[in-house]
Amino acid sequence: MSDQSNPSLVGAHAQYAKGATVEAIGNATGSEEWKTSGESEKQAGLDNMKAASANRDPQQSGLGKAEEVAGKVVGCEGMEQEGAQSKQS
Repeated sequence: MSDQSNPSLVGAHAQYAKGATVEAIGNATGSEEWKTSGESEKQAGLDNMKAASANRDPQQSGLGKAEEVAGKVVGCEGMEQEGAQSKQS
């Protein structure tokens, strides 16, 4: 996995998903600590997604159709668009 100075797009999506899960558990159980932790993890994931996207060229490092489909599944328009761009090359 990448270090914080070079976040990976896939790792950032995983971090966001983890945060969403923790937040959902907090909402279901009424635990403010879990909700807050999940929200923080989601925000960190979003920040890392932005950083990873800013440092990559989809034409050079995109994953094509797989990235486009994964973006659709997780609801990430940026991932979907970068996948579409990278499969055009």
